[in-house]
Amino acid sequence: MLYFSDKANTYCEEIPPVQNEKSRFGNPAFKVFYSRIANNAEELHEIFSLPPEAVKEVSRYFMESWGDQKRIDYGTGHEANFIAWLLCFEKLGLIGPDDYTSIVLRVFQKYIDVMRNLQFKYWLEPAGAHGGWGLDDYHFLPFMFGSAQLIGHKYIKPKSIHDKDVVDEFSKEYMYLACIKFINSVKTASLRWNSPMLDDISGVKEWKKVSEGMIKMYKGEVLGKLPIMQHFMFGSLIYFEGSSSELKEQDLECDDNHVHAFGQEFPDCCGIKVPSAIGASQINMGEGTFRRLPFD
Repeated sequence: MLYFSDKANTYCEEIPPVQNEKSRFGNPAFKVFYSRIANNAEELHEIFSLPPEAVKEVSRYFMESWGDQKRIDYGTGHEANFIAWLLCFEKLGLIGPDDYTSIVLRVFQKYIDVMRNLQFKYWLEPAGAHGGWGLDDYHFLPFMFGSAQLIGHKYIKPKSIHDKDVVDEFSKEYMYLACIKFINSVKTASLRWNSPMLDDISGVKEWKKVSEGMIKMYKGEVLGKLPIMQHFMFGSLIYFEGSSSELKEQDLECDDNHVHAFGQEFPDCCGIKVPSAIGASQINMGEGTFRRLPFD
């Protein structure tokens, strides 16, 4: 399954960003990258000999995993599509519980590596008002999986995220610390100021408590939020257990064609463009569009 992320990374390397120095917003070359993904998605899935009726559905989750082509942004909803893509393989009997650890530490980690490449190269904007449902503007799941990975560690504690030497030394080994290193690479202020939620979490004594809190938070603040889940596709493999009759006739659509139930105000995901912190940091360094900060 690493093949898919490798192909996406190859497309990224083959499609350079366009001249866009005066803008901190997403680089239009991302639209070309997304089109390459969309045009090849179904063909890429043929190597798994999926049931013909499942190819289009599974491919859609894969396409949606890389960001929004129109808005040139990325957030936890796109990240959720990658997990949904993996879930489809389980539902089709191609992976099982014995594969979970390697799926997270190899397949999901590779996906995150490619996403970091895309975020740096195309300056993807945080989806939503300010990446409101991510813990680092873009992601949530690396923190959830990463906290579970550290349960029972003798020396690395939640408060260790404030120790630069620990973060630098172990970021290649532990997903949570890799996320902290990423934040430190694009934001200049301390975690207390640029990531107050992570700073608060660092006061928890045990990783087990952090992990349990992350799971609860993900269910409530990502899976349970309309601005995110209104984009999510339900089909024959991952289906919606509810009633569409709950929607009222006066439901409205915003300019991005999102349906907002019960006449509610449009959530922050609609109509608000937010510049990339990566773009801001690179402009401040005087490197223009084409610098890619190191992220090991």
